[in-house]
Amino acid sequence: MPRFLHAVILCACAMLVACTAPATSADAAPQDPAAKAPPPMSRPLPANRVREAPVIDYSCKADTDCAVKNVGNCCGEMPACVNKDSPTDPAAVQSQCAKEGRMDVCGFREISSCSCNAGRCEPTEAFMPSQSLSRPEAKH
Repeated sequence: MPRFLHAVILCACAMLVACTAPATSADAAPQDPAAKAPPPMSRPLPANRVREAPVIDYSCKADTDCAVKNVGNCCGEMPACVNKDSPTDPAAVQSQCAKEGRMDVCGFREISSCSCNAGRCEPTEAFMPSQSLSRPEAKH
């Protein structure tokens, strides 16, 4: 019986092979090598254009020459006291940072107003008396 089973399986396999479709001349012909070649590469992407950050002007002659402007830094927004006519471009600053792989400290202090101090725009600091002046000194 086992020989009979082997013979039946062998005949079934032979019939399956005989039932396959013969190769056509189109299948047998070698394909055009250009048809299988990968598509040509497109031109490379244009270089990222990095805008140059403008030079910030901090000069002043009077308090009215100064203004609070966003000069930007590598982290994002950065308010500063600058000349009211000074150009600023925070996006260009971030673009330069990205190109150079630099990072910056995030966060900033609030600046409510500016004043001209020795020819340079600086944040106006509210006068806060020192606590040591308001406390009587301890006597030992």
